[in-house]
Amino acid sequence: MDDVKSAKRDDVIEIPVGKYLNAVRANPWRLSTFVLVLIVLVFAGVMLFGGGTTGNAISEDVAAERLLSFINAQGNGEATLVSTENTGSLYLVTVNYQQQNIPVFVTLDGSYLITDPVPLAGDRVPQPSGTGNAQPKGPITVELGDSPAKGSADAKVTFVEFSDYECPFCGRFYTDVYQLLEKEYIATGKVKLVFKDFPLSFHPSAQKAAESAHCVRDQKGDVGYFLMHNLLFENQQSLSVENEKKWARTLGVDGAAFDTCLDSGKHAKLVQDNLVYGQSLGVSGTPTSYINGKEIVGAQPYSVVKQMIEDELTA
Repeated sequence: MDDVKSAKRDDVIEIPVGKYLNAVRANPWRLSTFVLVLIVLVFAGVMLFGGGTTGNAISEDVAAERLLSFINAQGNGEATLVSTENTGSLYLVTVNYQQQNIPVFVTLDGSYLITDPVPLAGDRVPQPSGTGNAQPKGPITVELGDSPAKGSADAKVTFVEFSDYECPFCGRFYTDVYQLLEKEYIATGKVKLVFKDFPLSFHPSAQKAAESAHCVRDQKGDVGYFLMHNLLFENQQSLSVENEKKWARTLGVDGAAFDTCLDSGKHAKLVQDNLVYGQSLGVSGTPTSYINGKEIVGAQPYSVVKQMIEDELTA
């Protein structure tokens, strides 16, 4: 999950923003785009620091120094050390990266970075000091306003999604969850979906993409909005104002009026207002959704989303 430029909590994204250490096994997508690259390297068996696991422990300071050196050598932004803790089996190194405090596990010999430790006995994952008693957030009230919506107005379940059209995790959510959600729950009148913009500052095409969907909505209503929403996610690697003008025309809009809307920034404030509102709720990355006010963070598998919806339908 991708994170925002100024998070209000010490959370890990995306976007992965929820408490990473309390939910990482259930949600491996809560890491920043950069950290995701590290995950890929680890799972591919590529050693981050060279050498195998030797069993020779190094000090906390050396482990932290190696981690910082590796991150900063990638050229994607500078990380700084927040804290280091020996959990007994791993070093828990918290670094500040892209204005987020990100907890990362490092093996005691400094050979591997581990993002998703799975205990072989019991169910306790090492946590930073002071987080062991953290409780999950309860349902909150999410104001729907005039945001684009689809599904029955009388649906028992309201699904509010804060999303970014350029976020790869949001793209995954669209592919793996949204289309199944639409077929099984939205089209059948069980769920009402409300979409809210949350364009991340380091996604240069996200803001205009969000505006383009609203410009289509001006002419084609919510139905047209979601058709453009689909085109944006299906062509996520080609987002640009020029392409958005082409895609909008395939939906039957007045091209000149659409161009004027998009070029003028007519809906720029609306998009930013959505982001600010999301931040006020505690959203710090994408996708973040609320199912009847219950938060679900990251590109969770459809089975997780389905279970939460079923729980609400039978409540």
